[in-house]
Amino acid sequence: MNHNLLRRRQLLFYLGLGVVGIGTATTAFPNFRKVNAPSISSANSNNTQGSETIAVKPPVGKSLPEFQGINQWLNSTPLSIADLKGSVVLIQFWTFACINCQRTLPYITRWHRQYESQGLKVIGIHTPEFGFERDANNIKKALQQHKITYPVPVDNEYKTWNAYDNQYWPHLFLADRQGFLQYDHIGEGEYEKIEQTIRQLLG
Repeated sequence: MNHNLLRRRQLLFYLGLGVVGIGTATTAFPNFRKVNAPSISSANSNNTQGSETIAVKPPVGKSLPEFQGINQWLNSTPLSIADLKGSVVLIQFWTFACINCQRTLPYITRWHRQYESQGLKVIGIHTPEFGFERDANNIKKALQQHKITYPVPVDNEYKTWNAYDNQYWPHLFLADRQGFLQYDHIGEGEYEKIEQTIRQLLG
């Protein structure tokens, strides 16, 4: 991992910074940047450990990319994007040792419980940052700990991560019933806005 990034992550963690909006983030975190993640080594450098948060407007009409290179599906048989058509879909990129991801899980698990019967499908794509996060047994323990019952594809080779052009943990994508992206959020926060969007898409 890049030593400068590691120092920045540690500093932000110990300062205990709360969630900040994109305007504050761009001022207070001048080193916050996107980096292409074609491999595990470069992907590891992009965990948003400082509680930075960005809401991104996705391209209108862009379809959800297909799941690729999934090693294993937990809590589910293998799924495709076609299997999710007709449902509002929340795609969550996470890894269990990421503190920012952990802070989002109570919201995501609640949305799953509350809105599943109305047509919400949550898919928690687990893409590891560290070696021990690649172990399926460790992931299963995290699922139990956080009471995660929605499908979790294990993306150890970063192929789905790359298909989504993702660069951060955590990262949420929200798609309508036709499979078109409607909301894109990086980091913590914006929970009320995300839930409002879920309700709107569910109709």
